[in-house]
Amino acid sequence: MRSFVMLTFGLAVALAPAASFAQTQQPPTSQQPPATQQPPATQAPATAAQPPAATAPKVPFTTPAGILLVQIKPDQTAVFEEMVGKLKAGFASTTDETLKKQGAGFRVYKATEPFGSNTLYVVQLDPVVPNAEYDLFAMLQKTLTPDQLRDPATAEMWKKFAGAFAAGLSKLSLTPVSAGQ
Repeated sequence: MRSFVMLTFGLAVALAPAASFAQTQQPPTSQQPPATQQPPATQAPATAAQPPAATAPKVPFTTPAGILLVQIKPDQTAVFEEMVGKLKAGFASTTDETLKKQGAGFRVYKATEPFGSNTLYVVQLDPVVPNAEYDLFAMLQKTLTPDQLRDPATAEMWKKFAGAFAAGLSKLSLTPVSAGQ
């Protein structure tokens, strides 16, 4: 297991510039910020008579494992680590089976070396829940109760967490390679 983590981390670091370039390039006409920097709306959930429409995940994986590369402003690492702590606590307390499975394969590592002018976090996802949502804000939102979502402090929390991100997520979908290849 340790060798897999080291190999995965090494791969992530080696591919980070390419993944970052591939994930952050947008057409010149697009003025939309990265999806991960947009915290979810904190409006009250739909009533029981009108269930929310299912939407396709913003950050899905179809491979057995994946990595998210997260660039955080160097003076905001404590804020991001607070977000990770809330997310892990949410995984532990949720009754949502998909979130429980996602939490079982969720590991976060902080790079010792700077990543440009930012701090790099590597989120290892192994195993992945196929086609589940891996947007960090969306997963955290699913762990909150309706009362927590309505609380004005939650809107401030979203702003604080979004402000810690230096760039959008970079995603690497990983498939194991057999030793015989």
